[in-house]
Amino acid sequence: MKIRDKVVVVTGGGSGIGRALCRSFFAGGAKAIVVADRNGDAAKKTAEEIGGLAATVDAVKEADIKGLVETAINNFGPIDLFCSNAGIIKTGGCEAADVDWQLSWDLHVMAHVYAARAVLPSMLERGAGYLLQTVSAAGLLTTPGAAPYSVTKHASLAFGEYLSMAHGSQGIKVSCLCPQGVRTGMLTRETGGIGRFLMPNSLSAEQVAQCALEGIEREEFLILPHSEVKDYFQKKAKDYEGWLRGMRRLHKQYVDS
Repeated sequence: MKIRDKVVVVTGGGSGIGRALCRSFFAGGAKAIVVADRNGDAAKKTAEEIGGLAATVDAVKEADIKGLVETAINNFGPIDLFCSNAGIIKTGGCEAADVDWQLSWDLHVMAHVYAARAVLPSMLERGAGYLLQTVSAAGLLTTPGAAPYSVTKHASLAFGEYLSMAHGSQGIKVSCLCPQGVRTGMLTRETGGIGRFLMPNSLSAEQVAQCALEGIEREEFLILPHSEVKDYFQKKAKDYEGWLRGMRRLHKQYVDS
């Protein structure tokens, strides 16, 4: 799908990958971009840069997502591309606080479910529409030291697969954006542990957004800005036991760092 003349909605658009996506879509000639973020000031700043419409939205609240979709349609017409991009990283294992597990689930899974519920009826009616989910390489590979993040990102990927299977023959396109290390606040705050491993091969948010734009144009399900992630994923599938052995060593390095 070409982004030119399309109506786009981006959650988490006030910073990081979301802001870069908005800028990339603007450069690609989108007709209108609705920038949604829990931080209304950040959404407004991004929207002002690209001539978009800002919306203060908490993506974990279904009523907010419904209102966002209604706002976009009322102002610009049918939504062509909805980007469920908002995310957060919570570290720890099974001992992580329930509130961290719940927030991760709500933001990485249910927010995507709410978006699909809100936009699919209109998209299915006209036989066209695109859903982009920012999933992370963690959804394919698992991130050491971050169980709430990794588990819910796996679920996010599974939901994307389901949407593609269920609605791909009805004109609905789905892409899952799966970067590894990205130089946003989420990574730079992790100065030790996994951040130390990911930073050397990290990409800028702008590089990831450009990969997303190109992947959407090719209508790829998996968009992998880091080429090595595909290799890791293939090695995992080919030798799951060997992959787990290697990940145990990496996890130990994370814990000991």
